[in-house]
Amino acid sequence: MKTIYLFLLFISISGIAQNKKFKSEVILETKLSCRAILVDDEKVWMGMDKGRYGFYDKKKDTTIIKEIQSVPRTTEFRSIAGTKKAIFILAIGNPAMLIRIDKKTLEETVVYEEEHEKVFYDSMQFVDDLNGFAMGDPIENCLAFIKTTDGGKTWQKVNCDVLPKVSEGEAAFATSNTNLIVKGKSIFMVSGGKKSRVFVSDDFGATWNVYETPLVQGETMTGIFTADFYNEKIGIIAGGNYEKQDQNWANKAFTKNGGKTWKLIAEKEAFGYASCVQFVPNSKWKKIISVGGTGMFYSDNFGKSWTKFSDDKDFFTFRFESEKVFYATGRNKLVRFEIQ
Repeated sequence: MKTIYLFLLFISISGIAQNKKFKSEVILETKLSCRAILVDDEKVWMGMDKGRYGFYDKKKDTTIIKEIQSVPRTTEFRSIAGTKKAIFILAIGNPAMLIRIDKKTLEETVVYEEEHEKVFYDSMQFVDDLNGFAMGDPIENCLAFIKTTDGGKTWQKVNCDVLPKVSEGEAAFATSNTNLIVKGKSIFMVSGGKKSRVFVSDDFGATWNVYETPLVQGETMTGIFTADFYNEKIGIIAGGNYEKQDQNWANKAFTKNGGKTWKLIAEKEAFGYASCVQFVPNSKWKKIISVGGTGMFYSDNFGKSWTKFSDDKDFFTFRFESEKVFYATGRNKLVRFEIQ
């Protein structure tokens, strides 16, 4: 097992956080692509390209990057989730490989594998220490959906008979591990491409409803790229047109009724293509942050208006540690941000 140990000091980045409200510090600078990040009490975990994962130890101020031995070096891990005992990373592409990593020993175990020319998993979440879900692009006529009820030791694929049908050209985008959100017993999955919709289950996946959205769609690289829900009712979707990243209309919308209806927000204003959007914790769904192809943006009024706080376009995803601190990663770096 090849391990890279990186001992780094916090270094201020000039040019990342250009707004006085945000302070930014470099945690890691090295060649990587990362679209999956998870923040727990002790570490910041990352699923990466080239068959790697890594973590930043907050107490020791060190970063470790490891190569998973059971996968090819071309493997990309774009989904990550965790329980108290383990971290799970899920690869895109064929074969789909789901790896369990013991938090204490870092022992690696393949807990799920799927081979198919169309297999492509996009996002994964755990609800608690027993129940977890992952979703991906359709192989048959539904979005791929797997689940665990034993803390990730075993995973089962859900039959398309109990899942909603997808339209031709409808799939998902593995941009930031935000295609699948779980709040309480409600599961939300978002799609993009020729159709861009929200799939909602209020009973842990036993039954589903599908709702239309007003986001731009109809082409291969259009639609919802990211979503977040503050609770079972309040949510935001964002994305747009990946091939026209400055297009800032029909690319962000809000719901107050659990995804049944959506209202476009900040039309022809603020950011264009977005790869990740997140509510600030404990903000009563008032504060939101977005990263993507036109920079980093912040809203403190439910997404009605936005302020750009950085021109940096190299962040793909981020997660909050608290209402004041979040970690962002993407191309070649991991950065800690603090909201002043």
